[in-house]
Amino acid sequence: MFRVADIIRGTTVDGQGFRTSIYLSGCSHHCEGCHNPATWNPDYGEIMSLDDIMDIVREEDFNVTLSGGDPLFNPEMTGLLINALKNDGRTVWVYTGFTWEEIINDVSLLRVIKEADVVVDGRFVKELMDPDLPFRGSLNQRLIDVKESLEKQRIVEYSSRL
Repeated sequence: MFRVADIIRGTTVDGQGFRTSIYLSGCSHHCEGCHNPATWNPDYGEIMSLDDIMDIVREEDFNVTLSGGDPLFNPEMTGLLINALKNDGRTVWVYTGFTWEEIINDVSLLRVIKEADVVVDGRFVKELMDPDLPFRGSLNQRLIDVKESLEKQRIVEYSSRL
């Protein structure tokens, strides 16, 4: 079962194209200026099954963004969700407060994220906020092409298609 803070349908803010954004509960980063601090609490939101979430995704028929909270707060459950989304033919973007370097050095996080298409990494830093940045809130955050980065063993930013 998943603790879902919200599901936003047909948004263009949380990634390229129209997307279904799923906000998962639980975050230990507690970034100052976070746009959704209620999701820090892992008990916030509605309990949903994987089937319930997938029904909404299929009904909306958009690609998917996982946000929160931090989807990597509960990597095992997020891994199940990403796997189901990919098996359903969706692209998956993941917003996380973890940096790419932290992810690739943690076996459980890397196992989850390797199936995603794009990771928006790094904690939100209020002092580095820039409302004109595409798909992220502060200058330190990066849009990372997961597959290219893993293949080349270096960060490849997802920017050529913006």
